[in-house]
Amino acid sequence: MARTWEEKSGGVTAPQGFLAAGVAAGVKYKGRRDIALIFSEVPARAAGVFTTNLVKGAPVLVTMERISRGRARAVVVNSGNANTCNGEQGIRDARAMAQETARVLNIPEEDVLVASTGVIGQPMPMDRILPGIAAAARELSSGGGAAAAEAIMTTDTEPKETALSITLSGHTVTIGGMAKGSGMIHPSMATMLCFITTDAAVSAPCLQEMLRHAVDRSFNMISVDGDTSTNDMVLVLANGRAGNPEITAENEDYHLLRDALTEVCTRLARAVARDGEGATKLLEVKVINAASEKDARLAARAVVASNLVKAAIYGQDANWGRIICAAGYSGAHFDPDRVDIYLGDIMVARDGVALPFDEEAASSMLAGREVRVLVDLKSGEYEATAWGCDLTGEYVNINASYRT
Repeated sequence: MARTWEEKSGGVTAPQGFLAAGVAAGVKYKGRRDIALIFSEVPARAAGVFTTNLVKGAPVLVTMERISRGRARAVVVNSGNANTCNGEQGIRDARAMAQETARVLNIPEEDVLVASTGVIGQPMPMDRILPGIAAAARELSSGGGAAAAEAIMTTDTEPKETALSITLSGHTVTIGGMAKGSGMIHPSMATMLCFITTDAAVSAPCLQEMLRHAVDRSFNMISVDGDTSTNDMVLVLANGRAGNPEITAENEDYHLLRDALTEVCTRLARAVARDGEGATKLLEVKVINAASEKDARLAARAVVASNLVKAAIYGQDANWGRIICAAGYSGAHFDPDRVDIYLGDIMVARDGVALPFDEEAASSMLAGREVRVLVDLKSGEYEATAWGCDLTGEYVNINASYRT
């Protein structure tokens, strides 16, 4: 089945019936946008996936509870403070953010989802956050997606947003998304946050299934530094404004929408990996001909997460031994004596043994902004792709003083 989509602008406000805003409330820095608000003009279906870290931020706990209802109308987000490890006060603060959002939007409090990102273990400056939420509500607009994407950034160097449209049963359906993430990126669900909107009509159970599928093939296939955050979450709201027949079971429209959602998540996941703290290169690792999808995913993710591989990529060192080593400890099943490895178009190993290759050409390839590695396990017919980045001294500099 052909998968086609049309590029759109506007991020989370590209779909019909969604408004957004991003304002500066001084949560951590003066004059920097740090409160984001997304609002659906009509009730929406909702789905989410969350960090599997045993330690979870208060907003994660509150939102996990509310998402089980399968509906929501607003998402309020602050950057600069994670609201994690703040005890019962953290829960009260997360609920207070939802209460204020509900008040200024005149909607039920249970229809508000909450997210936070930033420093762990710091009290929330509610005297600045609550007025910031009211200010964001006043700024809500159909052109506010870019400001919202900026407001959720922490150490990100640029906002991350995308949007596309597809046709479902003769109706144009749009999906938009924004994400933040630069460090503490090794999702396992899925600090990393992502918020997606769509005007598709789809049941909450189907939306949850689609999101899980999309996240497993995108955000759960990236790694910057091997740290799984306490606040990771991906949320999606679907308000049905497109007018397509509601998707309630697997059919052609179900698969079209799921694939488009996966594409949006993949674009944002790549953007997160590319913007890793201190990174100079995007690393893409594709594992092919694995015995199972699980084996392909395990091997690909292990290679992008390897600090030795990441350091070699930064140093433009074609050290393919680190690649096969990472695949070997990944838990994937394969015969090491059959593995072929390519750096870009350059084959550096065949059947697990080194090949003569042009070191200068390989180093030149590794100097690019995007580095592609192909690992052929020659064990089956499954494949998977993972994304990461190089490891630089700047990563240490950023994280040596992140709290202060």
